[in-house]
Amino acid sequence: MSLSILTIHAHPDDESSKGPGTISLYSSQGIRTTLVCCTGGEVGDILNPAMNRDEVKKNLTSVRRSELDSAAAIIGYDEVVMLGYRDSGMPDSDDNNHPEAFANAEPDVAVARLVKIIRRVRPQVIMTYPEVQNRYPHPDHLQVTAISIPAFERAGDPDWYPETGPPHEPIKLYAPIWSKQRLLLTHQAFLDSDLKSPFDEKWLSGKDRDDRISAMIPVDNAVRRKALLAHATQVDPKSPFWFGLPDEVQDGIHPYEEYMLLRSRIPTDEIEDDLFAGLRHLDPATD
Repeated sequence: MSLSILTIHAHPDDESSKGPGTISLYSSQGIRTTLVCCTGGEVGDILNPAMNRDEVKKNLTSVRRSELDSAAAIIGYDEVVMLGYRDSGMPDSDDNNHPEAFANAEPDVAVARLVKIIRRVRPQVIMTYPEVQNRYPHPDHLQVTAISIPAFERAGDPDWYPETGPPHEPIKLYAPIWSKQRLLLTHQAFLDSDLKSPFDEKWLSGKDRDDRISAMIPVDNAVRRKALLAHATQVDPKSPFWFGLPDEVQDGIHPYEEYMLLRSRIPTDEIEDDLFAGLRHLDPATD
């Protein structure tokens, strides 16, 4: 059996800020990598002034898809699958009410779409978002979790959605998290470089959730930087948050991506350094 990982993201660019180094690592090991993007990012703001042009605004959906494909290639995804929903917009915006918005998806229909993909690509590991997202409760991010957990639980049960293909039972479900440790190290790097840190007191006083970390994957941080830059409409290359430090400084800070384990069908260590820990025997070629 070949090893396979599937990630589920809300919008184009989410795949570049959440876990890109991990996917790049596994791609280099010959593991199958699949990205499910639930929306086209149709109503995302253009955050890069250089891209705030009429021709971009008129074709934002196709532009963002092109950016997604470029970023996915940089990261090392074998396949990008669009789940087919519309961007729901920020909380309490008019776009929340659009009938095709992901936030308004019929739950069973959305879960069935995801199960069909899971049964086709047969991942042992799935990456979604945390169950608690009070720091950034975007409707589409909440919906990603809402459909991922039942899809994880039902994909191996032949009684659910028999029309979507032969059952496949994924083993582990993770969510990427940004540790307080990473934030503090990045903040200190700004100070050490005599630069103004973009992390204000609101950031620095945020609750430490590092006790929830159950996996730390050693990665090349440059992957995130390069993939984010591919999203020219969404990422300002002059953003101090992402690019305020020299590349060699930024890339050297905390070269790990961290995850919390949401579900597992096998025993796991307290802190893993591999999302496929306990699963490598399924594909000896990756050992």
